[in-house]
Amino acid sequence: MAHYVYQRKDWPQFYWDNEVLVLKLSDVRNKQGRLLGRMESLGFELQNEALLKTLSADVVHSSQIEGENLNSEEVRSSVARKLGMEFAGMVHSNRVVDGVAEVTVDATKKADVPLTKERLCAWHAALFPTGKSGMYSITVGDYRKDDKGPMQVVSGAMGLERVHFEAPHAKRMQAEMKKFLNWFNSDVPLDGVLKAAVAHFWFVTLHPFDDGNGRLARAIADMQLAKSENVNQRFYSMSTQLLADRKDYYKQLELTQKGDLDLTAWLVWFLDCLLRTLNNTEHSLSKVLTKAKFWEKHHQTVFNKRQVDMLNKLLDNFNGKLTTSKWAKMQKCSQDTALRDVQDLVEKNVLEKEEAGGRSTSYCVKFQ
Repeated sequence: MAHYVYQRKDWPQFYWDNEVLVLKLSDVRNKQGRLLGRMESLGFELQNEALLKTLSADVVHSSQIEGENLNSEEVRSSVARKLGMEFAGMVHSNRVVDGVAEVTVDATKKADVPLTKERLCAWHAALFPTGKSGMYSITVGDYRKDDKGPMQVVSGAMGLERVHFEAPHAKRMQAEMKKFLNWFNSDVPLDGVLKAAVAHFWFVTLHPFDDGNGRLARAIADMQLAKSENVNQRFYSMSTQLLADRKDYYKQLELTQKGDLDLTAWLVWFLDCLLRTLNNTEHSLSKVLTKAKFWEKHHQTVFNKRQVDMLNKLLDNFNGKLTTSKWAKMQKCSQDTALRDVQDLVEKNVLEKEEAGGRSTSYCVKFQ
């Protein structure tokens, strides 16, 4: 009797109930279209800002799903460099961060380029530039060898391990991955969103590498989602939602891997997760959208360079309260100049005094 789905004689002839999926898929497509429409209405600069925010979150959160915490500032700087962007305060990033960023950007910006074994192995090598996973040497840039035993997903203390999943034997990988890549690159009569869900499950079930399979599966799904939208930009991060749903994510994968070839339950879960992702995206990009509305409202207002710079900082991630002293320090100008800049913005109905009292008067952006 087959214990895992790939052991069934008709593997990988997946099937599902379209009637169960049709309304959820329609809802996903509608929300994708609305989000893309809103983002297309923004200027090129703000689109890039949203793209940078999304891809940076994807890198950080996809790694966190696997228990690896990357420095968010290093990630943002690395992703920006991969995208050809520059911003104030960019920092140096290490090889590990650069590798994960490279995979994410390549999957997104080159979504229409076929996914070959060579490209996939290059992604894997980028994830593990030292040739090690933690303290252990692994096969990098090629499919696993299983020379230390079968590939298993386990949990629990030593001696009390629980095997959640055992992947197909390494000797099957060449043939299995060839079949997967041929399917992924072909124009199968399947909605692109569903194809992303199937690809995610199929790849992570094969577990073709010694490590990094989850991150690569999510990159492949993101690549297919970009193809499904016919864009090479990402304005939502599914990995962010998968991190929040991590326990349920692993539970659903395990249940499906131990089931039959009916993927209906997995596809429903994937679509629900994607819907949560899209619903939460407006909040995650709210600062970008707020910034766009602000500059649209004040497109005819005259500002000097210091004012533009400080307003952008206030609309992004400004720490603490804005005072004239802080303005003078950040803009390297005199206290009198800072006071004139601020008073000018108050008169133009751009800044207003905050109600909270204190030793120093503070100001905030006026949106109404």
